[in-house]
Amino acid sequence: MKKIRTRFAPSPTGFLHIGSLRTVLFVYLLAKELGGKIILRLDDTDQKRYVEKSEEKLYDTLDRLGFKFDEGPRVGGDYGPYIQSQRKKFYSKYIKKLLNDKKAYYCFCTPERLQKMREDQQARKLPPRYDRCCRDLNEEEVIKKIDSGEKFVIRQKMPLAGEVIVNDELRGKIKFQAGELEDHVLIKSDGMPTYQFALVVDDHLMEISHVVRGEEWIPSFPKNILLYKAFGWVPPKFIHIPLTLNKEGGKLSKRQGDAAVEDYLEKGYLPEALINFSILLGWHPKGDNEIFTLSELEKIFKYKDINISPSIFDIEKLDYFNGYYIRKMDLDKLVEIIKPYLENNIKKTGDKNKKTDEFIKNVVALEQERLKKLSEIGDLSEFFFVDKLDYPKDMLIWKKQKESDCKKNLETIKNILEKISEREWTKENIENIIIKYFKDNNLKVGDYLWPARVALTGKKQSPGPFEVAFVLGKEESLEKIQDAIDLF
Repeated sequence: MKKIRTRFAPSPTGFLHIGSLRTVLFVYLLAKELGGKIILRLDDTDQKRYVEKSEEKLYDTLDRLGFKFDEGPRVGGDYGPYIQSQRKKFYSKYIKKLLNDKKAYYCFCTPERLQKMREDQQARKLPPRYDRCCRDLNEEEVIKKIDSGEKFVIRQKMPLAGEVIVNDELRGKIKFQAGELEDHVLIKSDGMPTYQFALVVDDHLMEISHVVRGEEWIPSFPKNILLYKAFGWVPPKFIHIPLTLNKEGGKLSKRQGDAAVEDYLEKGYLPEALINFSILLGWHPKGDNEIFTLSELEKIFKYKDINISPSIFDIEKLDYFNGYYIRKMDLDKLVEIIKPYLENNIKKTGDKNKKTDEFIKNVVALEQERLKKLSEIGDLSEFFFVDKLDYPKDMLIWKKQKESDCKKNLETIKNILEKISEREWTKENIENIIIKYFKDNNLKVGDYLWPARVALTGKKQSPGPFEVAFVLGKEESLEKIQDAIDLF
């Protein structure tokens, strides 16, 4: 039985695309399902798009997401190098074989000629395709042009007629007309291989058994298969996963701010949420459960269950997953990872008590249920770190309440709180004493708790006044309520 080897081959272009996260997830889980290995290979053949030091950022992001590779640039292996720019000797060897076998040819067409060719084709409403101008140059002409220093690329010599049949593991057989395929470039003018040439050579030499990639590569599929045939190699199995679109039906793009995994991590999306969300973009298990850890997915994932319909990137669903995992997180761990998002609030306060680990832990514990992403903690908790709140007096008034009644009710709350000792200052005790007072005196809760909430937070939406009062402590709670009373 052929050994199972899968690979993830991203480009070091500055960030890990959110669509690539789903790809590496499918690649990873397929390897786990079939008991194989997962290889990380860096596709850096396009030097124009290369971003300096982006490899380290890519490796670190994959580590944060929890992916462990069996082979790759950081871990080594028997099939290296695992960075394509370091594998030029292999590409040189195999392009010579294609040239010798007359299955590839030198093309000396200038960029200006190619541009004019495309414009003419466009004017005649023809598909943009290389016109094979250099395909039949004889050897003497080729040598003369090379010796004279003319720049060239090397193109694959495609069949001019017939049908090319390829097989996708999800879609079955797909047919292409050979005459519609372009003699595409294999080696660029700078001597570097194109992505399409390098991936075939590398996948063969690294003995890759399964290739997982987006369906946008299906038009290149017949070119890949014909290249395998040109070398006399057995191709791997191909799995083209469905597109992920934004809500408007377009592609996810960096320009729209929704494409980089690093950006989501910076905003405070958890790796667990990103993985859980991404796996459901094109795959769904049997049943209604949608909450899965990576280790759970390793046990239930079947690549044959990947569907082929486009999936929609719904940020609200990602927020739901992220909120779920935040709520489930151990409080001490949450405090540790959320502290950087609280730095600005902590710096603003001159109160040493508000800089203690205990105070910060109480703030995080209170906001944990409301968070959709870690970065929200700054705005949500700002009022805890502010000595004097700034809000309009009208905000204190509940519905059609009179100003005089609002002031009186705040004074009532203050009087009740003053009688609770520091030792008994707990959320439960504060709530029980106040609610009992309301019941004993047949009072409307909203008339009292609304102004109390606003007085303590300066916000219309916030945690309840009992919880806030506990975190703030007795002294500051009384001060803030008195500040509200003084507004009348």
